[in-house]
Amino acid sequence: MQLIGVYFISTMKTSLTSNFTTNMNNQADVLAGFAAEKLNARTEKPGEDAQAAEEDLSALVRNLFSINEAEIQLIDASGKVLATSLSIHQEYVGKKNTTLAVSRALQGIRDNEEEIIDEDNIRKKIIAKPILYESKIVGAVYMVASMKELYATVNRINRIFMSGMLIALGLTGVLGILLAHTITNPIKGLTRQAAAVAEGRFDRQVPVLGDDEIGQLSEVFNNMTMRLRDALETNEEEKEKLASILANMSDGVVATDEQGVVMIANRRAREMLQSDCQGRPLSKLFDMDERHLQAMLGGSGESSTVIHRQHPDEELDEVMRVTFTPIHRRDKGISGAIAVLQDVTEQEKLEQSRREFVANVSHELRTPLTTIKSYTEALDDGAMDDRELAQRFVSVIRNETERMIRLVTDLLHLSRLDSNQAPLRRQSTSVPEMLEEVADRFSFQMRKKSIRSTVRVEDGILHVLLDRDQIDQVLDNLVSNAIKYTLDGGRIEIVASKPDPGSIAIRVKDTGIGISRKDLSRIFDRFYRVDKARSRNMGGTGLGLSIAREIVKAHGGTIALDSEPNEGTTVTVTLPALHEGGGAAS
Repeated sequence: MQLIGVYFISTMKTSLTSNFTTNMNNQADVLAGFAAEKLNARTEKPGEDAQAAEEDLSALVRNLFSINEAEIQLIDASGKVLATSLSIHQEYVGKKNTTLAVSRALQGIRDNEEEIIDEDNIRKKIIAKPILYESKIVGAVYMVASMKELYATVNRINRIFMSGMLIALGLTGVLGILLAHTITNPIKGLTRQAAAVAEGRFDRQVPVLGDDEIGQLSEVFNNMTMRLRDALETNEEEKEKLASILANMSDGVVATDEQGVVMIANRRAREMLQSDCQGRPLSKLFDMDERHLQAMLGGSGESSTVIHRQHPDEELDEVMRVTFTPIHRRDKGISGAIAVLQDVTEQEKLEQSRREFVANVSHELRTPLTTIKSYTEALDDGAMDDRELAQRFVSVIRNETERMIRLVTDLLHLSRLDSNQAPLRRQSTSVPEMLEEVADRFSFQMRKKSIRSTVRVEDGILHVLLDRDQIDQVLDNLVSNAIKYTLDGGRIEIVASKPDPGSIAIRVKDTGIGISRKDLSRIFDRFYRVDKARSRNMGGTGLGLSIAREIVKAHGGTIALDSEPNEGTTVTVTLPALHEGGGAAS
């Protein structure tokens, strides 16, 4: 509006000024046409005709060519004023007009225009035109017109435009504020929602107020919020699943950053390493050389190593297999590593037990075979001719053969128990009767060593379902061991009790030499002997307790041994107390 107003007012002012000037020029031309003949007559016929001509010219100027706030003068060829339109300027009549415009007009110049500002600060327009009669200059028309109304009109239009502009500016401001609110309010809502999303609140929605760009943005933002919420929920679910998997893994997992410092370790890893792990370097955590660790992590694939950790209260070291897998990030090299810890102590123990088992079987078989071979060769070399010596050699060969048969029989029995090829033949068995028979079977051996035996059965224990033959084998083994390792004059107790309504416990307690604490953990291992030489001389194979444990385990029970050196040993066999209906015995 300002640009249009400036252009319009400038154009209008030019147009008004031009029209004003044109009007003055036209009146000046008409006046010059009327006055030419009279001025010529006045010049050629002085006297009364000249005076009459002057009066006619004065009447013409005052009546026909009056312009508001304008003065019109008729001037003769000498520059003397002959008539004026203003009565207040009648004293100018007969005097010369010496203005430059008049002088130029009397010289025949037609375009004599100028604007002046008088002493009253009023802008005026001056026009002076020559009066020609038959191409002769006989005078001039001098017009001075005030341009006050013209500029007043321009000023009024200026004020109108200024008022319109101010009104337009006010309306524009109001509309701008309203329009700005229609834009900024949704943007503020989007900003608040973005802040809420940044704080993790996804339950709010931005209102969609229209189909314009702001509305489309709000709709897209709401859609983005929902998708982000779904993505975060999925991420949280996956994170919880991963955390649950890590927490319940049987293997330990340790994750490190690019510096090799532990960031995450699951519960199993902390248990295996017996350390909090968090924030510790991997090399110190595993007691590994830094260069060796870096060489393992620098490869493209996974690598593994075995770590031994010594525990003073255990016979064997704890053995862990650690598998390192570097984490590669695109264009950034290795950004961390994952270490998976597997406890292979049991495998190592099983492998060691297997090696010991093979060695023990080989040794147990080699000794009697060597003895048999030696005595056979001695018989072949002539000892057969000495009857007494031959009978002694044959007796030794028979004993060693029987020992081998017992060993092979025990091994076959263990093999059947391990492969579940020895099914249980449960039958209702009287517990008091069974224990009394066991004591009777070994009464002769106990009398030879002056060992006192006691059989005691608590009230309420009568019949249970069990494999009588196999339990007899277990009890025979336990009582036999008690007799072997109890000194003369000792005491053996066989007690049956009910630790709870669903089970029965049979204890064989002696006052023998006992077992040291370091041997207790391996007492049920195959071929393990506390005193190897003495046990072998007594005819033991080292498999009795192993067979007893497997038989008790097949019955769904447990066997435990408690002993102190020189104080005796107590072996407790706990079996489920089943009656004939399959439930617990009453």
